[in-house]
Amino acid sequence: MNKKVITKTDIQEFLKSKLLENVEKPGRYIGKEYNEVVKEEQNSLIKVALAFPDLYEIGMSYLGYKILYEIINKRVDAAAERVFLPAKDMEILMKKEDIPLFSLENYRLLTDFNIIGFSLQHELCYTNVLHTLNLGNLPLYSADRDESFPLIIAGGPSAFNPEPLADFIDLFVIGDGEDVIGEIIDVYQQWANKTKSKTKYDLLLSLSKLKGIYIPSFYKVNYKEDGTIDSFQKKVAEIDLPVKKRITLDLNKAPYPDFPIVPNIDVVHNRITLEIFRGCTRGCRFCQAGIIYRPIRERSAKTIFAMAENSLKNTGYDEVSLSSLSSSDHSCISQITDTLVNCYKDIGVAVSLPSLRIDSFSVQLARQTQQVRKTGLTFAPEVGTKRMSNVINKNVSEDDLYQTVQDALKEGWQRIKLYFMIGLPTETWNDIDGIIDIIKKVEAIGKQKKGKRFTLSVSINSFIPKAHTPFQWVTQENEKSLQEKFAYIADRLRNKKNISYSFPDTELSVLESVFARGDRRLGLVIEDAYMLGCKFDTWREFFDFNKWEQAFQKNNIMVDFYTYRERGKEEILPWDLIDCGVNKSFLWSECEKASQEITTDDCRNASCHNCGLQEICSSFKKANIKKELS
Repeated sequence: MNKKVITKTDIQEFLKSKLLENVEKPGRYIGKEYNEVVKEEQNSLIKVALAFPDLYEIGMSYLGYKILYEIINKRVDAAAERVFLPAKDMEILMKKEDIPLFSLENYRLLTDFNIIGFSLQHELCYTNVLHTLNLGNLPLYSADRDESFPLIIAGGPSAFNPEPLADFIDLFVIGDGEDVIGEIIDVYQQWANKTKSKTKYDLLLSLSKLKGIYIPSFYKVNYKEDGTIDSFQKKVAEIDLPVKKRITLDLNKAPYPDFPIVPNIDVVHNRITLEIFRGCTRGCRFCQAGIIYRPIRERSAKTIFAMAENSLKNTGYDEVSLSSLSSSDHSCISQITDTLVNCYKDIGVAVSLPSLRIDSFSVQLARQTQQVRKTGLTFAPEVGTKRMSNVINKNVSEDDLYQTVQDALKEGWQRIKLYFMIGLPTETWNDIDGIIDIIKKVEAIGKQKKGKRFTLSVSINSFIPKAHTPFQWVTQENEKSLQEKFAYIADRLRNKKNISYSFPDTELSVLESVFARGDRRLGLVIEDAYMLGCKFDTWREFFDFNKWEQAFQKNNIMVDFYTYRERGKEEILPWDLIDCGVNKSFLWSECEKASQEITTDDCRNASCHNCGLQEICSSFKKANIKKELS
């Protein structure tokens, strides 16, 4: 019996007749938002599905997703449409009514797109990628999809270790996507316009010539008997090994969403987000983003003001967030915050800084930005002792923190949030006691200044070693030890009524650690876990570590091999296929300095540390000086 062909009309009727009475938050699925782009059907259009492997309210909060949407839709020869995963109630209803996954703009089935691009923001979304393909009636494995299927691509921070998803994704975009997305569409268009026979291999071969493109099927990985990697082997002679990341150098010329979509429902970050600079040179040794987004590139104040004006005019939002890894490090941050606040405070638009240093300057900035409405302040000491601060190269003192808290309380704040991390290399119980001491001292300062009105929120997370960081070689602390430390901290904060605290699920931390440094042999584990029902792993109500353990056991994969094993300097790592720009020798020297408790200065305030990007940094600085003098 032939299966019914589902049309756009079928999906529209399904939404109209079934949605309101059967699902929570129907606004997730209907589209028709303000600034949505819906293009008329044309066979010549290259149709791109921007697939976010999570719910609507999560995906609609990510800036990169919005940037790509506007870049593609500004082209006359391409159309971008959004795809999100349905919540459980909607998934049940869709399966009951035999409705596959569809886009919000044209209610297009995934099989009807030319390209499907996934945004990989973290390692715990991998079964969601498979879930998206499955709900869209697409084969999971790249080898099972020929040229009649959409090209499946993926990018984002997790693409810097693409290996766990290597068997499912046709190609990965490594690095910044602003320029390369257009080049991918150009190559696809040329391939599609060929009159002679055209194969998927031909398309991938053409795409492999673009900088920043990694095609897993063009490489073979050879393993030693002990499970470590023996070598990488190119299957195609002309491809790069390693693949260099793509860098958008001039952010002032980079495309930015002047018409961001205003969502139908409240989302996680429901505001205008302005990326004021990209990269970071502070050198925290645990921080992957600080490495993979180098070199540091600022947008000018003039560009930021224009972005704010256009975005506010075209949306009606009442908040502007100045986003970066450390927003107060922008060279013109005072001018930017002053100008934006003065321009928009009279119409009720607030300006926020989500990432602040621990110093009095940050409090001054917060005071500038929170004239419209005052929220809590968040700081990240990360560790509890000066020794551990040296280990992770945080370069923040306890005195800085206490002074910053006192300054904030004087300015009227009553809510403070602190972030810490445990399980870092060389950590001792004395370092754990240091975290507890800091929390208690901050609470005492708060109670002295504000009494019962003061509240302190503390978030303590597990350290997870990440690829392309100085700690990529170290072992993760075992789950039992982490649980003991969390219990120890909780016991000593038990009677503190002004303090609320949260700890992570240690089983979830173990899983994240596996995939953060995993290889392509984990593909079978991801598939089997998905078939057992694993998806939405970051949501506590869905996460089931027992099913993951079954998947690991079925494939004879030892979790300890990826989590609790220290790597040697000469070991070939799965992500060595990818060149993030920062060389391995620099990362190793930083790892050694960590063990010796030696810090490294921020290279903006010191001589160049020769991390591998010095030529790009130098040319970028010269270009900026030339602009300023012209």
